[in-house]
Amino acid sequence: MKKTDLEKLKGLRLKPQAGIPGAGGQFGKGAPAAPSRREQRELDRAAGLVPFAVKLNEELVAKLHKLAEGREGGLNAVVAELLKKGMESKSK
Repeated sequence: MKKTDLEKLKGLRLKPQAGIPGAGGQFGKGAPAAPSRREQRELDRAAGLVPFAVKLNEELVAKLHKLAEGREGGLNAVVAELLKKGMESKSK
């Protein structure tokens, strides 16, 4: 990576992030700062969470997203719940 590219990336980190989900208040004032990726990984690790990437059919992913709408914990919770149920039924 060129030095100029590296400097551009550093500059992007300094800019305020527009459109961050969950930014409340007027223009994001008073909203809690979103943790950086590194901080989020540390929080996840402390909670015992492990990243687990899979490739799924588009239709299945769309169904998962529909199930996750409005649920506490979002997509991660839905997938974990479905995996637990599936594994329990297989072991019986």
